[in-house]
Amino acid sequence: MPEDRFILLKAGEARPGRVKVPPAFAVKARTTDTEGRFSLLEVVVAQDVPRHVHHKADESIYVLDGELLVDFDDRTHIVTKGQFVLLPHGVPHALRRGSTPPPRVIQISSPGGWECLIEDLIEARPGITTGGELDPVKLNPIAAKYDVTYEVPGH
Repeated sequence: MPEDRFILLKAGEARPGRVKVPPAFAVKARTTDTEGRFSLLEVVVAQDVPRHVHHKADESIYVLDGELLVDFDDRTHIVTKGQFVLLPHGVPHALRRGSTPPPRVIQISSPGGWECLIEDLIEARPGITTGGELDPVKLNPIAAKYDVTYEVPGH
């Protein structure tokens, strides 16, 4: 029944998950909330996300504050407050901070699952970084479960 799936979050609230996530990842709609259709997060992009490809999910990003740099199709796009970008599955892209403070965005993944990957990566920390940066070689075994592949530089 649709009423069973009704969710109303107060300002600053997030959906609980399998693990506690940092405040930079506020999950507003989990994949289980939407019967797998999508997940929605409010994210502060505090760390650059290496070039990767989603093999099944489209990623949509709406910038709430700041400036997000999106590397897509061998070009860098500057996405600012009020702008939207659709990153279709199958096309490599990277996300980088373009402002201080870092950009705050709404991120939608369709079909859902992004919040589950985030939870797995949080559980794996600090084992997924090298020199304080996300390491594609270490990310890939975890990301493969979600049909995401991070590009390994030089390969």
